[in-house]
Amino acid sequence: MDTRKTGFSDSNDIVSNSSSICCVGQTSSPSEPFSLPSSNSDVSALSRLSDNLESMFVGSNDFDFFADAKLVVSTGQEVAVHRCVLSARSPFFRNAFSGSRDGEARFQLKELAKDYDVGFEAVVAVLHYLYSGKVRSFPEGVCVCVDEDCTHMACRPTVDFMVEVLYASFTFQVFELVALYQSRLSEILDKIAIDDMLVVLSVVNMCGKACERLLGRCIEIIVKSDVDVVTFDRALPHDIVKQIMDSRFNLGFNNSESHSFPEKHIKRIHRALDSDDVELVRMLLKEAHTSLDDAYALHYAVAYCDAKTTTELLDLGLADVNCRNLRGYTVLHVAALRREPKIIVSLLTKGARPSDLTLDGRKALQITKRLTRAADYFKSKEGGKTSHNNKLCIEILEQAERRDPLVGEASLSLATAGDDLRMKLLYLENRVGLAKLLFPMEAKVVMDIAQIDGTSEFPLIAINSRTLTGTQRTTVDLNEAPFKIQEEHLIRLRALSRTVELGKRFFPRCSEVLNTIMDADDLSQLAYLGNDTPEERLVKKQRYMELQEDLNKAFKEDKEEFDRSAISSSSSSTSVGVVKPNGKLTLN
Repeated sequence: MDTRKTGFSDSNDIVSNSSSICCVGQTSSPSEPFSLPSSNSDVSALSRLSDNLESMFVGSNDFDFFADAKLVVSTGQEVAVHRCVLSARSPFFRNAFSGSRDGEARFQLKELAKDYDVGFEAVVAVLHYLYSGKVRSFPEGVCVCVDEDCTHMACRPTVDFMVEVLYASFTFQVFELVALYQSRLSEILDKIAIDDMLVVLSVVNMCGKACERLLGRCIEIIVKSDVDVVTFDRALPHDIVKQIMDSRFNLGFNNSESHSFPEKHIKRIHRALDSDDVELVRMLLKEAHTSLDDAYALHYAVAYCDAKTTTELLDLGLADVNCRNLRGYTVLHVAALRREPKIIVSLLTKGARPSDLTLDGRKALQITKRLTRAADYFKSKEGGKTSHNNKLCIEILEQAERRDPLVGEASLSLATAGDDLRMKLLYLENRVGLAKLLFPMEAKVVMDIAQIDGTSEFPLIAINSRTLTGTQRTTVDLNEAPFKIQEEHLIRLRALSRTVELGKRFFPRCSEVLNTIMDADDLSQLAYLGNDTPEERLVKKQRYMELQEDLNKAFKEDKEEFDRSAISSSSSSTSVGVVKPNGKLTLN
């Protein structure tokens, strides 16, 4: 985290009457003026006091021993604080801490700031100000999106951080910081994307009279925008929606279809989608003599409904997947705003075009990139048990833009299986099982789309997470056990095949790693532990080590390729990261 600080000497940081210093005493209310030091010696003394208090918060771990409380944010991260300092600086904390006097106290931030989720970095920014009276510069990577062409002045990560600090400052009654961030948001308001403006408006409304001026400006911009009433209803409180609609009426905007309330039958279709009742949607379409496109039902489902509902709606085959709504957004643009990988994959497999532009010239990929914090993206690409959803969306859309899905069989192993359905089923079970082990998040996305959970899993697998970690298991000997292909086997095989093909298309790097493992000539013998002699087990263990070394080499080469691509200024350079396996493949 960037620990550089800035005082109020910056013109953008001036909160009142040309003050160029920070007041480290009791924070003021909106109606109270700041106290100015009377001499240079006072300024020097306040500066030293500020530095000393700051060192308690960000300087040395030596002070952690004296901390007597912890604030816990929604991510589980904790910040050690000193109740006496925060109580002296904030009436809110004085009241919150008054009930706990003995020992160290833990406070859940979601219980202190209930109306809006405040991130760890925003909490640290406010606490740093309470300790030192200094305004911290934006944390590195937090206010930067993934889009290399963005100025990062008003992208979503920047907006999110600023409104979180604004809300936290208001909640903790740090009114001079509220004034500062209200001023900063006002300066970039005309540069904020209109969809992000709804976030600003919602948070500013929570701050009430403390942000009355900014609230008025936000409403003025929204009134003149092309945002439809349905979006208002889902994003804003009723009183704000009424105020916006009244203003539009007074300005004569109500004649526009995007500025008026939807028709009754469209509302009924939307309510049916909210209830996940796709069959009722079909009946309402027939009753009203309308279509999914006329009701923008697919746009609505993609924006607000469960991924399963969206898939069922797509399966009706009644909607144009590239239809544009009144704002000029395709369904894929709406999915990019939502950032749900399963929905994006569903749309792409139904023919959604990733190259389509919004009216202001953005593709779905750019929309997602500008919504994604660089800090989250690069953290997730380095590996781990799970991947960040936004990273997966970027991965999928980049692969779709390249339009270079692998064709044919998954790998050599499946090709050599020939027409033996039993061997194909075995191969696919093994491959999907490995994908779940090595790439859990990516596997979950494609498995959900392929609806593999709706088919029965068969005990044909010679390789699974237990055998990969060297644990003895019982397996079926396909050469001896009677096996007859049934309809359930065919259904399972088709679902597994679709899973593998989706994986190849949208996660090609992961698929190549799986191919490397599955194409090992002696993989099945390696996986079967049986009653091997010590010499045989040693040979297998050495072969596992060789395979592990090959995989590590592939991961290293993949990372080097990505790093080279990241240096390039080309906007089409790949951003696909690979999650490393959890632990080595070993035999006991």
